Amino acid sequence: MIKPTLLVLAAGMGSRYGSLKQIDPVGPSGETIIDYSIYDAIRAGFGKVVFIIRKSFEDDFNELFIKKLKPFIEVEYVFQEIDKVPEGVVISPERTKPWGTAHAILMAKDVIKEPFAVINGDDFYGSGAFITMANFLCSIDSKDKAEYSLVGYQVGNTLSDHGTVSRGVCLSNAKGLLVSVTERTNIEQTSEGIIYKDDSGRDAHLSADTLVSMNFWGFTPAYFKQTEPMFSEFAKANADSLKAEFYIPVAVDTLIKNGNATVKVLSSDAKWFGVTYKEDKPLVIEKLAKLIADGVYPNKLW
Repeated sequence: MIKPTLLVLAAGMGSRYGSLKQIDPVGPSGETIIDYSIYDAIRAGFGKVVFIIRKSFEDDFNELFIKKLKPFIEVEYVFQEIDKVPEGVVISPERTKPWGTAHAILMAKDVIKEPFAVINGDDFYGSGAFITMANFLCSIDSKDKAEYSLVGYQVGNTLSDHGTVSRGVCLSNAKGLLVSVTERTNIEQTSEGIIYKDDSGRDAHLSADTLVSMNFWGFTPAYFKQTEPMFSEFAKANADSLKAEFYIPVAVDTLIKNGNATVKVLSSDAKWFGVTYKEDKPLVIEKLAKLIADGVYPNKLW
């Protein structure tokens, strides 16, 4: 049986966080959130991990991850850079922001030939979510099938006490297939409930149990062929933009609505938490300490 690959999105500097939060230690032996995700992935049956990073982070990643992980799992990394756009696209010399998560995935097309999962480098998804995803990916009988998946989380369990967040709001049908995913920004808990900014910039409400994407996706290599022309069009249309980004939810939503893919919404009782702002870090450390005390993780992972 072909083991699935884990693709870790770690190219974002984290402007709201103020530093490279992907390598910030949160475990008792200096572990990062990425360490816990990879540990869970190995236990779930993943056979390889691929990092998406910026060239400027290469030395840090080699020192903190590559050497450490190689005895346990196959490791590769690729670069997401601003100038990696289709031939003929001339971008603004003032642009410093990467092209987004869906563009990041495309950077790995030459090193991933098997079903794969995608995660953020700064989110803790829980061991159960990796088991659920691995089982789904191993059940796909052809790498050419556009049969994808998503682990969903209740929006009320994904908020930060220290600022707003962005989430992909999911709608599924009776068969458990994703119907649409809509990126919502400026989501926060208020005295009047959970609100976000709608397309016109006005406040709108979300129920706490609304299913959202935390960028834990499952794909086959067919995804690369499907989204490459989509990004080409996006880059041409936004060549002069300094901030426009090609997001995974937007790409997936287009594939669903065009009838070119199905996305199974996977249920998981795993608990999510993450570091969006520096102020989130103490709570993450506290939650990990509790999981270690409960025997979910050893005091030292590697």
